Amino acid sequence: MFNPRKLLAEFLGTAILVFIAVGAATLSFGFHLAGLSFAAGIVMTALAFGLVLVALVYAIGPISGCHINPAVTIGFVASGRMKIQEAIGYWIAQILGGIAGAYLLWAVFTSSPYYSKSTVGLGADGWGSASKLHISAGGAFLVEVILTFIFVMVVLFATSKIAREAMAGLAIGMALLFVHIVGIALTGTSVNPARSLGPALVLGGTALSQVWLFIVAPLVGGVIAALVYMFFMADTTIDAPADAVASDL
Repeated sequence: MFNPRKLLAEFLGTAILVFIAVGAATLSFGFHLAGLSFAAGIVMTALAFGLVLVALVYAIGPISGCHINPAVTIGFVASGRMKIQEAIGYWIAQILGGIAGAYLLWAVFTSSPYYSKSTVGLGADGWGSASKLHISAGGAFLVEVILTFIFVMVVLFATSKIAREAMAGLAIGMALLFVHIVGIALTGTSVNPARSLGPALVLGGTALSQVWLFIVAPLVGGVIAALVYMFFMADTTIDAPADAVASDL
């Protein structure tokens, strides 16, 4: 039922995404390597998330589809492009990968005398005092649903047979970049439960108490994206399989 190569690819891809992109977020907003410009930190972090995803789609897409995000996987399940049995394996691999990436990143940062969990953090998502704009929990939930909907919708359409599959990786990576540009100042931008859970487990405290929202809201957004996708694709029969994000690259 489970394909070990696909699951290992999902584990590795999620770990790399967290290590590189959350690492960039921590360097930008924790160590303040972007200087006093919050906008510069947003651009640096958004580019890290978007570009690492582009690279991963082309690298492991032919193996597993490069979901590396439980919200993407639930979008494939809800749209009928993936069986729930296979999705369970993907979710486990993604969650473990996110945790592994976060702990590896934390291990690297702790070798610096300038690192502290309380002052530097680890790129965790949040609302209230944990949000740059002090957005409310309700506002954070809505933001995460909307941004995840946009991202997963792009993934579903970009990997359908009506799309130019060679461009799927670029479209998906750019979508992740764009939603981060909007979302970082609001919630930090999750749109990926595995990305949020790993840092929250490392940090504990507020990050861990708030992480439920960044698990539930992206999953809701993924399901809504699937419903919209099915509405537009109702008269077509040319879907790509769940593991075909970059199958023709």
